[in-house]
Order: sequence, then C-alpha cells, then structure tokens
Amino acid sequence: MKNVLLIAFLSIFSLSNLFAQDNGEKIRILFIFDASNSMNAQWQNSSKIKVARELMLQTLDSLKYLENVEVALRLYGHQTKIMPGKQDCSDTELRVPFADCKKNVPLIKDELRGLECKGTTPIALSLEQAGNMDFPDCDNCRNVIILITDGIEACDGDPCAVAKALRSKGIKLKPFVIGVGLDTSYLGQFQCVGEFLSADTEDSFKSVLGYVISQAVNNTTVQVNLNDIKGNPKETNVTLSFYNQKTGKLMENYMHTMNARQVPDTISLNPIYTYKMVVSTVPPVVLEEIKLTPGKHNIIEVDAPQGYLDLRTQGNPTQKIETKCIIRQKDQMQTIYAQYLNTKQKLIVGNYDLEILTLPRMYMEDVNIKQGLSTKIVIPQNGYLNIKKRNGPCQLFVIRDGKQEWVCDIEDSFTPQSIALLPGNYLITFRLESAISTANTIQKTFSIAPGYEEKIDL
Repeated sequence: MKNVLLIAFLSIFSLSNLFAQDNGEKIRILFIFDASNSMNAQWQNSSKIKVARELMLQTLDSLKYLENVEVALRLYGHQTKIMPGKQDCSDTELRVPFADCKKNVPLIKDELRGLECKGTTPIALSLEQAGNMDFPDCDNCRNVIILITDGIEACDGDPCAVAKALRSKGIKLKPFVIGVGLDTSYLGQFQCVGEFLSADTEDSFKSVLGYVISQAVNNTTVQVNLNDIKGNPKETNVTLSFYNQKTGKLMENYMHTMNARQVPDTISLNPIYTYKMVVSTVPPVVLEEIKLTPGKHNIIEVDAPQGYLDLRTQGNPTQKIETKCIIRQKDQMQTIYAQYLNTKQKLIVGNYDLEILTLPRMYMEDVNIKQGLSTKIVIPQNGYLNIKKRNGPCQLFVIRDGKQEWVCDIEDSFTPQSIALLPGNYLITFRLESAISTANTIQKTFSIAPGYEEKIDL
C-alpha cells in the first residue's frame, strides 16, 4: 500500500451535476472509509487514521443539524487482518445504513472511534456495492459518495471498469481525488474516473474536505454577464471555456445564452477550483483567478462589447468569395481572424488593421468597430487577366502614382491562366527561358476594369 492519503468526491446515479436544486430534494451522503492496515502508518505529526478520523468527526459535527440530509457509513479493510501473502478482498461492509443526520451522526462517530485498521484496500468492490446496494430507491434524492482512502486498489478489482459499468446503467460517477504525498505516476489509476487535487498538509486536507461537504449540501450557481459598452449584460451566443487555473486543464464548456427573461442563464461550476475563463469572442476575452463562493449565486462580470465587420465586394455583394481578409488588432502583428469577403463577423469593439488578400493586396488601418453597429468595407469588383505564355520568368506589377509595385510571379504554363485583379494599371515583364540576354526582356502594360477580362499572349 502506498504512503498516500486520498479523498474522492463521487456523485452517482442520475445526477447531471453536483449542485443542489431548490426543489426540496433530499441529499444522501455515503462515507466510504478506508480501514486498511496501511492507514496506521505515520503521516505528518500523527498517523493517517488519526488525522482522517479527527477530520471526519469534525465534518460530521458540521452536518449534525442539517435538515433534509441523510448520511451513511461503509467501511473496508476493518474485519480481516492482512497476512503475508494473504488478503481478504471481500472485506467491505455497509456499517450504518442511511438515516437523517440527527440519528446517524452519533452512530457513525461511535463506529469511527472504535475502528481498528486491519486489512486490505478493495476500492472497486466498495464502489460497486455502494452504487448498487447502499442507496434505497428515491425519486428526488441527490446521492453523494465521499471516499477516504490511503492508496490505490490493492485487489484484482478495476475502479475504471466499475465506473464504466455504473455509467452504462445511467449512474453518473464523477470523482475529485485529493492526493497527499501521492507519486504522480499513480495518477493514472484514477484518471479514468475523475480529476485530481493535491493536499500536502493536514490543513489543506481539512480545507478540501470542507469544500467537498459544502458542495454536497449547497447550491453553487454562476451567472456570466457579458457586458456591452454601457455595462449592460446584453452580449451572448459565444462559448465560455473554464480552465483549472492551476493545472490548465479544460473543465467545462458552455454556450452562453439568455433565459426567457433575457437575463444571462445560470450554469453550474464546482466551487473547489480557481478558474480561468476564456470567452470565445474575436479576439477572445480572458479572465483569470476566478474564485467562487460555495452555496451562493456567483456573478462574473466580463467586458465584451461587440460590433460587426461587414466585408462586401462591388458587383457581387452576396456570394461568398474564397478571398479572405486578415484581421489584426491595431498595431499588432498577430492575426486574430481571417474573414471571407461578402461575410459579416462579430468583433470586440476597438480599432483594427486589415490586410485584404486580393491581387494586389489592400491594406486598411485603424478600422473602427462600434458597439452593436456594422462597419462596412466595400472592396472593388475584380477584373481578370487571361494570360497565355511560354516558359520563362514572368512578373506582374501594379502602377500607382508613377511607381510600380510587385504583385505576383506568373508560373510557366502553356495553358491560359485567369488571374483575378483589382481595377488598375499594370505592367508585365517577361523573358523567354531560352533567351540569355537581358535585352530580350519583354514589357507590356495594360488596364483592368471591373468585371472585364484582359487577354495577353507572351
């Protein structure tokens, strides 16, 4: 048995989340307590069993006077002493069946005070029997398991398979495992059934257990206000991604919406974590170090005012065109979006620099996006260069204010090529591949008009 201490918070049965609903539901908490021999080992200033037992007694006292809450106790490793080469993998038992806290808290405390840690660690079997046997039928109950154990599965059981089997029956299983001194190489033993939190002191152990209980009996809700330029929560229809601030792991995705009263809808989040939230606007808005108050309705305020960039081409303003426009925040190099022409895109209010990938390129600086409004950009209608050429280097230039600017190189092809160009004056330079003198350079000037084709044969 490894020298670790773990707590797993497991919600089971037909729950869709871990949060109490204000509908008179009964909350049933089953404590599964590890009484295996390894719990006698030293941990910090005491033994693991003494620390876990003392925290459990304090926790039970906090539940004693709660209404509409029932508790129960299952033990494992408490009946058969482990011997060299021999262990009793059936050593798990429901010691105190469910009843209200007033009745059962004293009974559970008596069981814990007289507990002797003897045997092995049949975690999978304990979870399986708890899920299938310990919770009487109930139409309006929230069923919670809190597992306290000092190590990984010691028998032939497979907690992953148990979790999968419970889910196949419609039983929800979502643990939060807190490892104290846990070698990270063992995390894979529990990854199939949940997430891991770290507690490396008695105080952090106590704090985490308190959070778990608070989450089990309280209603923690979250409302995200996506505020417009006036501070009103009117923005919506974007994905909210919540990450564990410490580990960077993605925890939840929600598509933001307004409810029937046109108020941001309420979502559920586990208050035990500190979050980073990414709002998938363009560009994204990021809010870090979000801490929730358990048992309360939490409101997260985010400034996310948006308007629209509307890119249209003359002559054909409705048909989507494969040409794109690169969008950057003003004076920034990073591309935040590439928008097709003849489309409209929502952007965070502010100023942007545009690079429209026409031939030749169009550049527009300091384009202002305003709250709730569309900023319309009209791109001139293309004309076309139909060019047929022999092998040899060939380049295309646009003439602006008496100066030529390179547009593109034209590849070798005996098949006519059609190149979409903005209206304007152009120059082509060409030299036959077999010609070895610069004097053999051919130059041709031409104009492109909107919607018309210019043919050149080289």
